[in-house]
Amino acid sequence: MTHGLFKSLCAAAVVCIAAGCGSNAKKAEAEKAAEQARLDSLKQAEMIQKQKDAEEMIGKLEAEPVFVITTNLGIIKVKLYKNTPKHRENFEKLALSGFYDGLLFHRVINGFMIQGGDPYTKDTSMVAKYGQGGPGYTVPAEILPEYRHKKGALAAARRGDAANPARESSGSQFYLVQDENACAQLDGAYTVFGETVDGLNVIDKIAQVATDQRDRPVSDVRIISVKLDPSSIPAPADTTAAAPAEKAAEEAGK
Repeated sequence: MTHGLFKSLCAAAVVCIAAGCGSNAKKAEAEKAAEQARLDSLKQAEMIQKQKDAEEMIGKLEAEPVFVITTNLGIIKVKLYKNTPKHRENFEKLALSGFYDGLLFHRVINGFMIQGGDPYTKDTSMVAKYGQGGPGYTVPAEILPEYRHKKGALAAARRGDAANPARESSGSQFYLVQDENACAQLDGAYTVFGETVDGLNVIDKIAQVATDQRDRPVSDVRIISVKLDPSSIPAPADTTAAAPAEKAAEEAGK
């Protein structure tokens, strides 16, 4: 075999190997994309099912249900007001579908309030946009004079009046009042739709964490979950009352 022929064969072999590697890489990328699409589809289906389950549950809840906000710094229990039905139902839907699970209290001001509910806070690459996220819709204002910004009040965050003259609420962001005197200025301007029934000390604890120049906690204050309090879980339907009637109908048919 001549030296020139040997070099040609080697070059051809290298080209074949390179082509094979390229083909394998493309195949791996395609398989990875297909797997990601499958996982995304499953995640979407799971979310849709959770939303359906949440909607079914909402119809069974009492007028003023209590929800348990479990954080890494303690538990806060809030009662939703029946006279702010749009906000109550929206919070119920988000909580029962798991929307709030894993989000942060991204804005904390000691002597004022603590704020959370932004879905961007699940993504560390979105830090610059914390406070701007939501579910893609707003909630019409339900500002009632009887609901003040007392300590522990649960209220909806929103954009300022200049950009939002109707004072529509954020679709998901909320805040809890720590100091009612400092927050009194917000009365009549923001929708208060619930109150803390247990865990005021936890609100104080969160409010006192170290924060940066943007009022973001230096160490994450995370909402682990928001779930119905056991006292607000609807009792299962009682089917025993229907049994005698069903038995009578069976007897009559004999």
